[in-house]
Amino acid sequence: MGRYTGPVCKLCRREGQKLFLKGERCYTNKCAFERRSYPAGQHGQSTEFRRRTKSDYALQMREKQKARRMYGVMERQFRRYFEEALRTPGRTGENLLVLLERRLDNVVYRAGMARSRAEARQLVRHGHFEVNGQKVDIPSYVVKPGDVVRVRESRRDRAVFDMIRQSGLLVQVPQWLDVDLENLSARVVAMPTRADIEAPLEDQLVVEFYSR
Repeated sequence: MGRYTGPVCKLCRREGQKLFLKGERCYTNKCAFERRSYPAGQHGQSTEFRRRTKSDYALQMREKQKARRMYGVMERQFRRYFEEALRTPGRTGENLLVLLERRLDNVVYRAGMARSRAEARQLVRHGHFEVNGQKVDIPSYVVKPGDVVRVRESRRDRAVFDMIRQSGLLVQVPQWLDVDLENLSARVVAMPTRADIEAPLEDQLVVEFYSR
């Protein structure tokens, strides 16, 4: 199955919370979730549907889907992240979120150099960014402490980056990033920790889903 290209606001409504998939719109009263927080479809507003008790499997699957949709990762790739997290010493759920946070497209978004993760992924794919002076156009590239991510010199005059500079930061920059938005660069100063990850996810439910 290919990448989802439908209305992303439906995904937030389905998960019952904001996933901030649409950039600036999510921070205004135009946000679809603010106006219609119930799931899309003819049964979305049904009291019986909304009060229905969910099984453990349903809760685990919804949490897994929420994580996938938030970071824009397909199922096969998400499972590979889980398997790598399982092999890494420590808590598997925390390891999984740390791996997702270290993706290049997420770093670009968290540094404020894109207004959503989807926009960050597109900008990276189009070759606008470099890591340690080398062009990188792979959104899943995993950064490490000491890496410097910046917009390539030849791309800094693009209109999209002028808009980003003018609008300022939409998200709070985590402590593991040192950001210079004026120069469109960010340095990874440390590994992210669970406390730095603002994603509203219960990672243990994701672990339980794949451990069945």
